[in-house]
Amino acid sequence: MSGNTTPFTALKGDQPRKLAALRKASTQWQEADDVFSRLARRMTTSLSLEALVAIFADELAQVISYDHLMYRNTVGSQEFVYASGMGGQHRCDFRLTLEGVNYGGLTLTRRNRFSEEELEGVEHLLAVAICPIRNACQYTAVQQAAHTDALTNIPNKRALDLALTKGCYLSNRHGDDYTLILCDLDNFKIVNDTHGHVVGDFFLQAVAKALAKATRNSDSLYRFGGEEFAVILPHTEVTEARLVADRIREFIGQILVNCGDTNVTTTASAGVAMRQKGETPLEWLARADDALYHAKDQGRNCTRVADFINSKA
Repeated sequence: MSGNTTPFTALKGDQPRKLAALRKASTQWQEADDVFSRLARRMTTSLSLEALVAIFADELAQVISYDHLMYRNTVGSQEFVYASGMGGQHRCDFRLTLEGVNYGGLTLTRRNRFSEEELEGVEHLLAVAICPIRNACQYTAVQQAAHTDALTNIPNKRALDLALTKGCYLSNRHGDDYTLILCDLDNFKIVNDTHGHVVGDFFLQAVAKALAKATRNSDSLYRFGGEEFAVILPHTEVTEARLVADRIREFIGQILVNCGDTNVTTTASAGVAMRQKGETPLEWLARADDALYHAKDQGRNCTRVADFINSKA
């Protein structure tokens, strides 16, 4: 048997003192009111990129004045921009890089020049903020991947469910009109069976691009099912939404995929439902789906609008 004392045994007698020192250090850190300690503590409270940049902007303003702050980054497939304040002709730019990976850029502006000491101070604070910002960027990218359709690179059914819930909430709170369009490709199984799934997948990707061209930047697009797509139109009543649905069908009808000796085309059917007061996301979706069913049942290649039901109190 070895006579060497294990590390655990060696430290056991000294453990109470070390634990007391740990408690003291923790208390001192929690109570420290310097900008570095506050920033480090606050930036451990969230994985929201917007929240973390807002915290950084707030703490930075306590020690270095600025008129305008902007943080810009591309996370996954989406551009993220945070801006606070206005004005200032003098600017300084900082690139947030960690281990060779870029996590966005920070720009500060104000009416008078920044001193070298101030620029160095910003860099010191960014050194504290960069790891939490990296974690938030990575978390955002993972969240995007979980809510993005891998084939078409637009949001998926899970993202649609969240958007319907948010739309219902905003509609109830502010009284805004929200309208949902469900669009389904007509007889698309024939395309897959005749030309193969590679051609079918290429066609679905083209449909996603056509949807983007046929809608506004404020509208949101989703791949709802195999060949079924959804569009949520904020601040849009049903008459205007029907025109959008018809425009979507027109754009889809113009898609042409060359397969050598033949060109593949198809048509689409659409169902439109404007969200009613008190309606749940599931009820809203069901009415749009019912309108789509009627479009399919009445010959396809057309748009049908959901019936209005008695609004809930």
